Amino acid sequence: MKKLYLLLICFGFLANAQEKPSEQFTYNEFLGYVKKFHPMVKNANLEVSKSQANLMTARGAFDPKIEVDYDKKQFKDKEYYSILNSSFKIPTWYGIELKASFDDNQGYYLNPQNTTPSAGLTSFGISVPLGQGLFINQRMADIRKAKMQIELSQSERKLQAISVLYDASIAYFNWKKNYNEVKMYESYKTNAEIRYKGIITSIQHGDKPAIDSVEAGINIKNRQLSLEDSKLKLNKAKLELSNFLWLENNIPLELSDILIPDTNLESTIQETLKTNELLNQDFDILKHPKINALQSKIDMLTVDKKLKSNMLLPKVDVSYYYLSEPSYIDNYQFEDYKIGLDFSFPIFLRKERGSIKLAEYKVQETEFAMSLEKQQLKNKITAQKIEIQSLSKQKDLAKTLVKDNNTMLKAEERLFSIGESSLFLINSRENNLVSSQLAQIALENRYYISNSDLFKIIANPD
Repeated sequence: MKKLYLLLICFGFLANAQEKPSEQFTYNEFLGYVKKFHPMVKNANLEVSKSQANLMTARGAFDPKIEVDYDKKQFKDKEYYSILNSSFKIPTWYGIELKASFDDNQGYYLNPQNTTPSAGLTSFGISVPLGQGLFINQRMADIRKAKMQIELSQSERKLQAISVLYDASIAYFNWKKNYNEVKMYESYKTNAEIRYKGIITSIQHGDKPAIDSVEAGINIKNRQLSLEDSKLKLNKAKLELSNFLWLENNIPLELSDILIPDTNLESTIQETLKTNELLNQDFDILKHPKINALQSKIDMLTVDKKLKSNMLLPKVDVSYYYLSEPSYIDNYQFEDYKIGLDFSFPIFLRKERGSIKLAEYKVQETEFAMSLEKQQLKNKITAQKIEIQSLSKQKDLAKTLVKDNNTMLKAEERLFSIGESSLFLINSRENNLVSSQLAQIALENRYYISNSDLFKIIANPD
């Protein structure tokens, strides 16, 4: 029913909603809407998909590759040259590359080193880095970092989602607070109107002085003023809450007037936010998304450090290719080959050593940040638990104060009915009761927000 109400209001079918019975829009259901349909939560989920796409991109560096290079020059009925170089390369994990190629070159002005048999020339071989790039290279580092980026994005998704859920929760609590205040002022406005009618009747019968009607009228106007102000706040709170209500295909919703806040929120909020479990046991800081995100960053920086450390090794690339004519490909003649050696090594290694130092400092910076974050989280969680427990006690005291002030008001009304009290004292008792009820509503709101604060600190929206 509640989902139907929201859907109908989206299309404008609830013009006469005030004539229909009220329906609770529970906090748990509200969070369900936000988790499933809010654009910013969806956007947070996209971060994981983007990281998976980056991993696919990194793995593309190991895709086999076909290359064909053909160049030909023909001038005045003479073929200057015709050069065909084709190859099939297979990159492997440890920087080793397998390669098969076929060359077919001919022409009058062909460079002698490019000369091939008439049927062409095939080659099969391998290229191996013996220094830089053997145990770690850019391709290996990119894939490792891409995998770590997925873990990082999962942690960041939780942090982004929890921020939206927290803001949505504050909007819901504000809506409930203002709704309760409106209902309270409506009740006291009705009481003031009934009391005013009774005073008028008593004045007409000569039982009360006429001045009492003025005081009773002032009380009505004060209640009307407070009611109008609370209605204004309620309407603004409803619009703010509507910012978090969406349906599929990014269709925004507007909160219907027939929906009212969760009347049982006080007893269900901890179960909804799972803060009841945290109050009874210690939280494992190492499972926190912020710590996981920082650890992923440290791991990625460590990969960069290893890659830069690898630059201290000399660059030694060795290659061997077996050569054969296509017609003799089955007759192995190992005396036909092509080998290569590529060597380079900086003398002072200042650039490489400087890069390693910078990489080490970045790792240390992130480790320092993680140590600080761990301690801050522990203290925040402890402080929030203490606050929740304190507010729970304050709520109980506030309920007792409301009950006692209500008892005093009833007693004053009985005295007034037998002529032993005055309207001034009744209004004074009622004002005390209103103040205590407002304090109770405010404390309940603080209690809800405090649980939501703990929920945000833990950062587990799932």
